Amino acid sequence: MAERCAICGCLLHRTAGTYATVEGRAHASKHHFVAERFFGRSQNRRGTQRTPIFPKCPWGHERETGVFCYECHELLLHNPVLLPQDVDGFGEIVRRRGLAEDESKPETLEKIGKRIELFREVISRGIAALLEDEGQVATALK
Repeated sequence: MAERCAICGCLLHRTAGTYATVEGRAHASKHHFVAERFFGRSQNRRGTQRTPIFPKCPWGHERETGVFCYECHELLLHNPVLLPQDVDGFGEIVRRRGLAEDESKPETLEKIGKRIELFREVISRGIAALLEDEGQVATALK
């Protein structure tokens, strides 16, 4: 069975030596839905444990991965476009929800964890709104 990118649907391959080529843009790439670093793990420093932001995944998807093409993985998922007005608006929501850090960083990672959860909520609600606008049923977005 052919592998396809979970986002754009292109036909994926695992051909060596295709990096930086047109063919390489469809190279299969695995991506964790929830970053391993949020649980104190690091791919770069195997066996090294850091203070986790989340002791347990708030969404129930810890260690789960999807398969994407190079483009969608590296260019889309790893480089979201946040314009100044997006950052300002998100910052305002952060302040209204009491998640800002006005002084020095606290000992715990609770507030950054809550900001990560809020960012996920923003993404989920935005996708649901767009699907609704397009006459789709917004399912399984939570």
